[in-house]
Amino acid sequence: MAISQPSTLATADLDAVKQHLLHLLATLAYREGDFVLSSGQKSSYYINGKLVTLHPEGALCVGRLLLSMLAEDTQAVAGLTLGADPVVSAVSVVSAIEGRSIPAFIVRKEAKGHGTRAYIEGPPLDAGAKVVVLEDVVTTGQSAMKAVTRLRDAGYQVDRVISLVDRQQGGAEFYREQGLEFEAVFTIAEIQEYLKTVSV
Repeated sequence: MAISQPSTLATADLDAVKQHLLHLLATLAYREGDFVLSSGQKSSYYINGKLVTLHPEGALCVGRLLLSMLAEDTQAVAGLTLGADPVVSAVSVVSAIEGRSIPAFIVRKEAKGHGTRAYIEGPPLDAGAKVVVLEDVVTTGQSAMKAVTRLRDAGYQVDRVISLVDRQQGGAEFYREQGLEFEAVFTIAEIQEYLKTVSV
């Protein structure tokens, strides 16, 4: 059951926030049909995470939940543009409200063609800073891995990836093979099971 009063999302317990995020992902982001994913794979369903991460209630849920999953020594969150942009921004904003102040990095797919020509946008941190990569939806794991590689090349320590949704199509196994810890808030199976209980 989703939270009936959005104003309570800022103070609700995390179990209630997680349930509300599940409702938003299932009813706003999930669609069935014939789709081609960014990985090139064909799929009978698609999750457009941005429909939730750019939604005010969705962003608040994402920020609170993912912040709660970060280790105390996390110094920044980062992700590959575009899907991860609202995710890392939400976590960073909520972290400031909750007194942790964790900056966000946005990792470009290609170097900027002007100015500093940077791959990574965000407040500079010391070499060796501990950064967690965030993603909205993981399929094969290749997208977030690009961010991991760019961040490591810049001198940051990256050992963990967190995603809102795991499509359970090899991403978790891929990250383990790369020596990365991986965690997802929801699996696709959980979203599909929830959908059976609600009227969209």
